[in-house]
Amino acid sequence: MGATGNVGRQVVARLVAEGVPTRALARDPDAAAFPAEVEVVRGDLAEPESLTAALDGVESVFLVWPFHDTAGAAEVVKVLGAHAQRVVYLSSTAINDKGPQSDPIPERHAEVEALIEASGMPWTVLRADTIASNALGWAGQIRAGDVVRGIEVAPTAVVHEGDIAAVAVRLLTDHSHTWRKYLVTGPRVVGRDDQVQAIAAALGRPLRFEALPLDVARESMTGAGLPAALIESLLSMAEFRPRSDLVTTTVADLTGHPARDIRDWAAEHAADFR
Repeated sequence: MGATGNVGRQVVARLVAEGVPTRALARDPDAAAFPAEVEVVRGDLAEPESLTAALDGVESVFLVWPFHDTAGAAEVVKVLGAHAQRVVYLSSTAINDKGPQSDPIPERHAEVEALIEASGMPWTVLRADTIASNALGWAGQIRAGDVVRGIEVAPTAVVHEGDIAAVAVRLLTDHSHTWRKYLVTGPRVVGRDDQVQAIAAALGRPLRFEALPLDVARESMTGAGLPAALIESLLSMAEFRPRSDLVTTTVADLTGHPARDIRDWAAEHAADFR
């Protein structure tokens, strides 16, 4: 559930490569473009009643919550608990287990985690740091010029979406990880300018990051047609989320290969910015 996103597609591909029978949920199966080995079924997390048939015979579910609030999450978790044997939930390392959350994004993830834990269904939580593929949102600016303008956020150990997927596959296929939470990060803490400079190096041309004042960013995102709830979540993240120096070895521990650096990600994705 979340199979058509940047992480979900890689999870599906890795499961297929390992010969694991895989079923993917999509709102529009005809447009999903999965490998022929994947069973694609119609369903929508916004319509929990549509999930029952899709879950028939399913052992483990990879759940990505794509919405900007938790409306309907309790109903989805209830359906999962009634029809699946276990769930692996993609959450966030930004969650603060000791107090209030810094912004709506970790707050939303913490609420979904709590629903899953209270359900009684076997679960594993994969808390991921900032996902490298978020930088694909800069592609239009980079194709058009040498300046990336956006909101500044506190540095974190940005993680390759492929590494998240590799960990997710281990958690989905090995039940010994049930009832545990894993924190997945990249190998070092980087800021927005570090990410832009990694892309610049991959492209072989100069780029720079220019942080926008929050009021200017709000106007820009509103003009671009972003949903209001998403805009407020992003601005709140920029204003309130603290720097994270968390770096874990989870990728290496579970997959046997070290987490890839943002420079590796940029080199792999250079064509997306040309």
